[in-house]
Amino acid sequence: MVSYEIKRARRRSIGMVVGVEGLSVRAPRWVSSVDIETALRAKERWICNKLVEQRERAQKQLSARIDWREGATVPYMGESVVLVLDPRVDGAALQAPFQQAEQGLPGVAQRALHLGLPQNASAEQIRDAVQAWLQREAMQVFLARVPVYADQLGVSVRKVSLSSAKTRWGSASADGSIRLHWRLVHFSISVIDYVVAHELAHLREMNHSPRFWDVVRSIMPEFDGPRDQLRHAIIPD
Repeated sequence: MVSYEIKRARRRSIGMVVGVEGLSVRAPRWVSSVDIETALRAKERWICNKLVEQRERAQKQLSARIDWREGATVPYMGESVVLVLDPRVDGAALQAPFQQAEQGLPGVAQRALHLGLPQNASAEQIRDAVQAWLQREAMQVFLARVPVYADQLGVSVRKVSLSSAKTRWGSASADGSIRLHWRLVHFSISVIDYVVAHELAHLREMNHSPRFWDVVRSIMPEFDGPRDQLRHAIIPD
């Protein structure tokens, strides 16, 4: 059996959570250690599978980390852009596609993002400049796509704002406010549209009932692909 952290809590049953730091067990104060061990043995296969998943995800996350320097690539709208430090630029500017982009080679950066930074810029400066540009781009994309699906659903959107939540790609409030994670701009437009449609559907059904999914399907019949892509996504940092 693997090692685990145990916390006593006011609850009726034993709960288990497998996270990046390992297995955590929460149990009622009256449950004995023997009972906890018995419960863990009963869930041993599930625990081991989850630990393997977490380890593999951590390895993928590490490999996806961006080396913030000139020449590094950053995912943008389902493609990759290469970073270029260019003091002549004011802020950031996305260059037109490279000539070889016509070949559409997978994994090869087709455009360059010129950053108005000196050649000796620090990794933090480059990261901050790129992420500020991505957030501005994300807002422009969201403001363009939200009205498309709001019109199809016949719902009113009062406000669209950016989110940086750790566990949610978006959220919707009953007052018509929509929050969308700025990192969605890393993905293709089909993924962005799925999250937009998902959150706007909540303005009709504030739940995840079959009726909610029917609403989503009414404006995006083939949402399974984008949804699965998000479920397995590794966000670069």
